[in-house]
Amino acid sequence: MAFYTVIIIGSGFGGQCAAINLHKQQIDDFIILERREFMGGTWAQNTYPGAAVDVQSPLYSIESEPYDWSQMFAGQNELQEYTNYVIDKHRLREKTLTGCNVEKIAWNEEQQCWDVSVAGREAMQAKFIINASGPLSTPVIPDFKGRERFQGTSFHTNNWDQNYDYRGKRVAIIGSGASAAQIIPAIAADTQQLHIFQRTPHWVMPRPDYIFKPWQRRLLRNRRVYRLLRELIYWGLETRVIGFKYSELMLELMAARKARAHIRRQIRDPQLRAKVTPDFTIGCKRVILSDTLYPAYCRDNVVLHDKSDGIAEINESGIVTTHGEQVDVDLIVYSTGYDATDGVISYPVVGRNGRTLADVWADFPRAYLGTSAPGFPNLFIVTGPNTGIGHTSAIFIIEAQMNYIMRAIAEVEQRGKRLIEVKDTAEDSYTRHIHQEMEKTVWHQGGCNSWYKSKSGKVIAMFPGFSFTFRRWTRNFREKDHIFS
Repeated sequence: MAFYTVIIIGSGFGGQCAAINLHKQQIDDFIILERREFMGGTWAQNTYPGAAVDVQSPLYSIESEPYDWSQMFAGQNELQEYTNYVIDKHRLREKTLTGCNVEKIAWNEEQQCWDVSVAGREAMQAKFIINASGPLSTPVIPDFKGRERFQGTSFHTNNWDQNYDYRGKRVAIIGSGASAAQIIPAIAADTQQLHIFQRTPHWVMPRPDYIFKPWQRRLLRNRRVYRLLRELIYWGLETRVIGFKYSELMLELMAARKARAHIRRQIRDPQLRAKVTPDFTIGCKRVILSDTLYPAYCRDNVVLHDKSDGIAEINESGIVTTHGEQVDVDLIVYSTGYDATDGVISYPVVGRNGRTLADVWADFPRAYLGTSAPGFPNLFIVTGPNTGIGHTSAIFIIEAQMNYIMRAIAEVEQRGKRLIEVKDTAEDSYTRHIHQEMEKTVWHQGGCNSWYKSKSGKVIAMFPGFSFTFRRWTRNFREKDHIFS
């Protein structure tokens, strides 16, 4: 049975950051396990039309890996190129097993390590596990009545069928969130008819994109220039937290007014305006950046169905609305999101005394610094509970987590110990503080029901504060919060 010091599960940005940092600590005895047949995570998997990042690319990148981006908000192709650039630069393909689906991990008390069960392969063992499978990796399709009866083509946005030609076809998109908002403008002009089934509208803001000129791209290759641009973008975005948490007036002045004006400017039809105008505070659900979504809604071949005209059932030829209308379509696209809260880790995790992480998280997912859980020694969760960020780069948070993870591993190695485990009291104190602070935020008070919340009703996906606060916490390793043995 193969034994590794560290097994990293997932090869997206979380796994890449973990591998790069292990190299820096001169820990080369690690392996990356990737369930798909290719590396790269989100931006290799999500190839739907219009896919792009909604955070400025110079900030949505690894700090130590600058890149000469072609535009401020990179599209999927360029993001995949960047991902491959990082993978190849650090020779991570040599450290990765693709097509390697983890079915279960279990703590081996006798041998003081993790047993890792992999589909169709010999089991492995590791002293440390870094789960970097990502919160947006397990797509969800609601159990619509009659869904299995549909005779046309259907797929989730996460598994877009590149071989299917939607041009001239009748298409239905179920969902109106971030992915749908990118797909709709990208395909609307090419479809015969496009039906959008919206359960809840999102607030939409203008997208301040910018195409870098050749001389600007050359400047971006300079680390100092790149870092300066990152800093300017970072602090500009960080001010949003003031509105999300501390000032309703600021949220109104900086965002809500602009979003309402965006609707008035791009949509003339009062009925359509009413359909796309949310009834909750801006920021409560993910804010969409788009200059093309509303014009797509206004096209003659596009029909927007709201919750008053939703889905009653799906049959052989299409969708029956709650008004009893039969909508015949050739393709159904499920833009229905991911299990990003209760399903943070998609495979069973068995800790001390046979207790599973699912049991521990029965009420709601929780972890110290969103990374460690009592009873699960030497296990670190990248982008775990309450590490999501609504105003800045997710990669910034991942890199902050690496401060804590690498320090924890180093402490174990330097002390000559076998394991590190966060104390129950430390995790409980941290989690209580997080949810007390969450009560002050728009995600808790904004009057919406978003994927940020778990089944418990608690906001699990988001961190309730400034990202630099989280980074400071991860840099300040608290020995008293941990058990070494």
